[in-house]
Amino acid sequence: MRACTPRTEADPWIVIVGDRFTSGIASDSPCSIVIVRHWEHFVNRRDLESGPIIYYNDGVPILLKNFTKMLAVCLLATASVAACKKNPKNDNTAAEVVSAADRVGSGSGSAAPAAPVDTTPLPGIDLGDSSAEKQTLFYKLIGSLTSPCGKAHSLRTSFTSDQTCKRATFAVKYVAALVADGATEPLAREQYDNKYKLGAPVKLTLDPKLAVGAIDAPIKLVEFFDYGCPACQQFFQELEKLIVARSSQVVVYYKMFPLEKIHPDSKFAAMAAVAAAEQGKFQPMHKMLFEKQAHTKDDVFKNAKELGLDMVKFEADYNSASTKISADQAEGDAAGVNGTPAIFFNSYEYKGPRMQAYLERWIDEEIAVNR
Repeated sequence: MRACTPRTEADPWIVIVGDRFTSGIASDSPCSIVIVRHWEHFVNRRDLESGPIIYYNDGVPILLKNFTKMLAVCLLATASVAACKKNPKNDNTAAEVVSAADRVGSGSGSAAPAAPVDTTPLPGIDLGDSSAEKQTLFYKLIGSLTSPCGKAHSLRTSFTSDQTCKRATFAVKYVAALVADGATEPLAREQYDNKYKLGAPVKLTLDPKLAVGAIDAPIKLVEFFDYGCPACQQFFQELEKLIVARSSQVVVYYKMFPLEKIHPDSKFAAMAAVAAAEQGKFQPMHKMLFEKQAHTKDDVFKNAKELGLDMVKFEADYNSASTKISADQAEGDAAGVNGTPAIFFNSYEYKGPRMQAYLERWIDEEIAVNR
């Protein structure tokens, strides 16, 4: 994780935590906000040791009006990074923390334009009732971000002049959505790069027994996950809605990646899911494990009985499931997975916001471009 360089440790900090904590104010979101008056007060907060964590050093006294902005940044930023890490103890030092809200000039891959911002409206792009500030940011971004088709000219030029770039319209709308949802300039640039500067494709084995959706769908998602991970539980809800909305277009393959150091019972849940899959009941067991959040061996066997599974077969498959889980973990390690959820979109790592709306944008673009 990239380091955050604080302006001064003595100034107030806003600490955004990617799990729900009772000390936060954002009870209806996957984030919590905690105001820490001095840096050392945060360091001593043992109840905030899990992540993801974003430190935002305002450098000035914190005002109530900052909350709305920080919540918006929180939702986008924490929705695109792994929230449950393989080695959680390594995530608590300031040198290893991503500052998604205070990263101006960090080098996101696109330099700010030297010339005045061109605010000429783009045909077919409706910014709605966006504030003047958001509209200025939008036009600044499309004038300085490079083409989504790998060319040196700007996104604006790609949209207005390059008819060969099928991704241009989608890219402009993607930026508009990020800005509308409250992304800061550095976060919007980072998310743009995450989408249009993809790394190498990753070859993963696909097990139809552990899949939900149409196997012949053009969009294949692979998720490495942990049943005990709060962020995975949150993302489960987004995937459920996505599968219903795009039933013919997307299939999700699931890879077991239990993080036993921080979620000791998560492997029992993974073993139960693998065993249920052998009887064609992966999806209902998967849903039950996330919704009940009770993962001891006794708990998961009760689930199997409730689903009407053949218990003799279930127990045998449960006892042999470790081999499958170890294979998934090894595959995840080889793919660079270091936390959950980790998502791959048609063989490329997905680093966009873990929200249905953004996944649908990726899907629509991929289908249109490869039509």
